[in-house]
Amino acid sequence: MEVTRKRPIILLIICIIGILWSLVNFIMVFSPFIKKISDWTPAIFGIIVALQFISFIGVWHMKRWGPMLYISAFFAKLIFSVFVNDVSYVGIGLGSVFTVFFLIYYRRMDDEL
Repeated sequence: MEVTRKRPIILLIICIIGILWSLVNFIMVFSPFIKKISDWTPAIFGIIVALQFISFIGVWHMKRWGPMLYISAFFAKLIFSVFVNDVSYVGIGLGSVFTVFFLIYYRRMDDEL
């Protein structure tokens, strides 16, 4: 018997915001700012944004790998932002709030794929 996990409204809102935020960040992969830093930065930034997007899909489906992947991508993006000297305090704030809510609901998530 399969147990369905009800997604809390706050996670629904966070996932929608996060998916839209990831799509906007994906557009930035092709921006001239990222491209002129070096040849490899668009690829690394694109991988980080893709991991964030995938993590929001995992949270949407209430899977535990979603928050774990999000936290990893969040710190990777933070390190990348510091490295390229483009730190977004709004992004850090939103990412921290998302992380807190993901951890609050982590026990209610399914640990199977």
